[in-house]
Amino acid sequence: MSKIIFTDTPKTAIIKISEGVPGALRICMEILQRGESIDPDGALGGLGILLSLDTLKIYGSRIWMLYKDVCKENLVDMLAVLRANQLGYISVTQINRAIENRGIGIDIKDCYKKVKIRLPNFDKNF
Repeated sequence: MSKIIFTDTPKTAIIKISEGVPGALRICMEILQRGESIDPDGALGGLGILLSLDTLKIYGSRIWMLYKDVCKENLVDMLAVLRANQLGYISVTQINRAIENRGIGIDIKDCYKKVKIRLPNFDKNF
């Protein structure tokens, strides 16, 4: 069951999925601030990205591990991984294994490349 519900505000959504983990809280706030500019084709801007994390059941310390260990503290790469999942390029199982194994099992550059080809507006700064 999802943690975020229809009546949640962005603030309550962040509180729920970050589970009080400071690093996850920081990343979720950054997603809300920068998500739409990185992925302008995404629905609901940064909130849509938080909903993706909720759908994948990635919460708390796992958000931080995805950002820090899998994506080497690069928010654009983290959003590319989540988009690659939405587009069917990688599975939630692959993401979870990568979280558990410090990034092993996901080729971040390949995810980014595939997302960029499919969504040319993704990371317009590149």
